[in-house]
Amino acid sequence: MSDGRVIFARDGAIARITLDRPAKLNALTPAMLAALGDTVGRIDGDDDIRAVVLSATGERAFCVGADIDAWAAAGPLDMWRHWVRDGHAVFDRMARLRPPLIAAIEGLALGGGLELAATCDLRIGGADAAFGLPEADVGVVPGWSGTQRLVRAIGPAPVKLMALAGERLDAGAAERAGVLHRVVPAGAALDAALDMAARIAARGPIAVQLTKQLINAAVGEDTARTLEALAAGVAGGTQDIREGVAGFREKRPPVFSNR
Repeated sequence: MSDGRVIFARDGAIARITLDRPAKLNALTPAMLAALGDTVGRIDGDDDIRAVVLSATGERAFCVGADIDAWAAAGPLDMWRHWVRDGHAVFDRMARLRPPLIAAIEGLALGGGLELAATCDLRIGGADAAFGLPEADVGVVPGWSGTQRLVRAIGPAPVKLMALAGERLDAGAAERAGVLHRVVPAGAALDAALDMAARIAARGPIAVQLTKQLINAAVGEDTARTLEALAAGVAGGTQDIREGVAGFREKRPPVFSNR
């Protein structure tokens, strides 16, 4: 089984993540999940990256989810301890990236591929894109937040249609449901996503990143950490924190000014 690759590239302030396993419709393996996690860590540690585009190699599929040969070989305990938990950990990190994350979707985005797309702030799809949650066809359930983050993003009705009835949404239906923010001609999704990334990168990066975190917090995405980080940032710019640190270093009681 080919593990495939996750390719990282950067052009100025714009980073690109590319799933590169077209022969298997970019189905995710454990190695690819680990590579995604490493790539997200690399991006989050680079303050000069202002926007990120997620795409895939090939025209047939963005991603058809988890590789069935990989998860079918896992026993119940491995599914609980590793496969589902590891996927959640990586997808959570993607959803919580500081810079905006834009998906360029061509072809199929099924199961974990749709859950992966749901981690993105903005989703642009080619006219041939199609979306679904087919897990019940093989006796499993959505495991990487298809019943949680995806519901928060687009509401329960389209998720139930896909997950319970097994229906797929074409690009038009996906745009109406909120799965896609924009539909472009087939083959044009990546260029459209890069154009959007360039427009985002030209705006005030701190304001954009703070706004993203606030919007995410409004729907329950990383709310606690966002609130504490923003509060710590405010406190860190005050005279009081400088006085507190000075008092600690000089071994004297600090004299706070409420400023």
